[in-house]
Amino acid sequence: MNGGGETHHFRRLGVIWAVLAVAFDLVYYFAIGPHVPPGTLTSTASGAQFDFNILFLVAFPVMAAVWVYWAYALIVWRGSKSDLAEPEGGPKSRGHLGIQVGWIATTTVIVLGVFVFGTVELIVPAGAGGGEGPSPIWTPTSHEVLPIQVIGQQWQFTYRYPTFGGFESRQLMVPAGTTIAFHVTSLDVIHSFWAYQLGVKADANPSVDNVAYTTTKQPGAFTVRCGELCGLWHGAMYNFGKVVPKAQFFVWAQSTEHRSAANTKNLPPFAYTYVPDANGANGGYYPDNVDPYSKVETYGATSPGK
Repeated sequence: MNGGGETHHFRRLGVIWAVLAVAFDLVYYFAIGPHVPPGTLTSTASGAQFDFNILFLVAFPVMAAVWVYWAYALIVWRGSKSDLAEPEGGPKSRGHLGIQVGWIATTTVIVLGVFVFGTVELIVPAGAGGGEGPSPIWTPTSHEVLPIQVIGQQWQFTYRYPTFGGFESRQLMVPAGTTIAFHVTSLDVIHSFWAYQLGVKADANPSVDNVAYTTTKQPGAFTVRCGELCGLWHGAMYNFGKVVPKAQFFVWAQSTEHRSAANTKNLPPFAYTYVPDANGANGGYYPDNVDPYSKVETYGATSPGK
C-alpha cells in the first residue's frame, strides 16, 4: 500500500475517533457526571465525584482510540477466504518514527498530567475524607471544626460528641455547612468507618486516633458501613446517619445531652482512644475487675480461677 493510502486511512481513523470521543465526553459530562456517586453531600464527596469525572473524561478518548483502531482494522483490513497469499507489510511496516515519538509523548503527557492533577486534588482541599492518623498533614482552613468521635466495636458503631458533654449515641447526626473532624478509633479489633455518601473512610484501630475531615454542604441521609473484615457479623455492621440544618442539629444535640446525662456519667471520661476494658472486653487493664466508672458493669478480665 502506498503512502497516500496510509494517509487516507489514518485521517479517516482520526475523524472517527475525534467525533466519537467528543460526543461521548459531552454526553457524559452533562448527563451522567452530575449523578456519579458518592454525590455532593460534602466537600470530599463532591471532590471525589469531580476527580472521577475528570479522569474518566481523559480515559475515554484513550480507550476509544483503541476500540476505533481495532474495529477499523477488523472491518477494513480483514482478509478474505479466497485470499491465500501471505500478507506483506512492505518496508514501512518496520517502524514509523513519527508515530513512535507521538505515542511516547502523548502517553507521557497523560500520565504526568494525571499525577499532577491527583496530587493537587489531594493537597489543595486541605483535609481529605481519608483517615490521616492522629497528626494530620493537611488540615481544613476553617477555624470552627466540630469533633465527632467514631467508636468501632464488634459489631456496631457508636458516636461521642465531646463538645456536648461527651454523650454517646447510636445515631450519627451532623450539621450542614460545617467542617467535621471524625476521630475514628476501636475498642477491639480493626474496623473501618465508611460513610460513603460523605466521602469519608478511615480505619478504626485500637489505641489509635485516626482523623478524617470533611465539610458538609446540604442536608441529606447517608449509610455507615464497616469497610474492614472484623469477624463473623462484619456484614451486619452498619447504621445510618443524617446531615441536618444547623438549628435542628443543635436542638437534637442539646436535648440528647440532657436526656443522656445519667448514662454519660457511667461512661469512661472522654478520650480520643480507649483501652478495650472500657467496653467490658477482657483486656485486663483493671486488675481483679476494679471498676472506676460503673457500679453495674464489669470492666477488665477475671483472673484465672476466680
